[in-house]
Amino acid sequence: MSVGYVYDPIYLEHVTGNHPESPARLVAIMEHLQRTGLLAEMVQIPAMAATLRDLNRAHSRRMIDLVENLSGRGGGRIDLDTLVSRRSYEAALYAAGGTIAAAHACLDGQMESAFALVRPPGHHATPRQSMGFCLFNNVAVAAQWARQVAGLQRVCIVDFDVHHGNGTDDLFDADRSVLYVSLHQYPLYPGTGDWRRPTHVRGPHNNLNIPLPADTGDSGYCRAFDLLVKPAVRRFRPEMILVSAGYDAHWLDPLAGLCLSLATFRHLTEALMEMSREFCPGCLVFVLEGGYDLDVLSHGVGMTIATLLGRDYVDPFGASPRPEASIDALIQRQAAWHEIDIPD
Repeated sequence: MSVGYVYDPIYLEHVTGNHPESPARLVAIMEHLQRTGLLAEMVQIPAMAATLRDLNRAHSRRMIDLVENLSGRGGGRIDLDTLVSRRSYEAALYAAGGTIAAAHACLDGQMESAFALVRPPGHHATPRQSMGFCLFNNVAVAAQWARQVAGLQRVCIVDFDVHHGNGTDDLFDADRSVLYVSLHQYPLYPGTGDWRRPTHVRGPHNNLNIPLPADTGDSGYCRAFDLLVKPAVRRFRPEMILVSAGYDAHWLDPLAGLCLSLATFRHLTEALMEMSREFCPGCLVFVLEGGYDLDVLSHGVGMTIATLLGRDYVDPFGASPRPEASIDALIQRQAAWHEIDIPD
């Protein structure tokens, strides 16, 4: 079976100036994948524009119109962090639609897995508000398409971006047909994702937020994933796994403070592949989110894709020199809250 990818030059037309989330991110990724030969081993999935109906499954019409109108006027700011340029609306339509295209190709049996190399990113966009570099929530739009159009009963979203995906969390917190799992640094922008938040309803099919302290490293992160995420996903038995793939939890990323190496991204990819084979063969879709050191971002995506292809990949950066924070107590609390049994 093949590994697919979605990419379109329109993604470079979301022009953000001197901003961390810039077209240079995708340029660096594509150049790296071409240079390493990984791109040649993949199958391109044509991008498409999301329809208004697609967007409306995840976002209010007022929010959609705001992005379209601002883009039509030549651009501007939605908030301090979130910029719109002349072609941003079009790029955002193709980012959401490209994610649907990747999911569709996997569901149709054309691919074993896929990576939607799209921008602008999406996981901070709430049902009613673009924010945090994000215009529309690409992974949420695809999840709603998978449920309401493709007819799936259970969709899992795993988010390993260093920032909490507050938009995805908001949309699906009360929806037992979608399991949203986020491992993120806390406290950090946007300030959400604390497992003790009052709106969180205890139960096996609700969102699983794992807030990690600064300096969480490979050992603790992988332990949290293996002991908390894997049992929660297995209990849910997904028919599709969508992955919000951000690479800003790497120890060299300038916008955060976790201490992961590329080895953890390989571990996560292997674990997600294993769970996909167990519950939803061929239905594993990665979707680009954050990552703001261009070299780390390129190699992080390269590590993920090489793992999907069954290829070796050399980590040029190595492990973080900083001491790791202990998260054993956090894991125990989370396991008790979500009724997950941890082996002695």
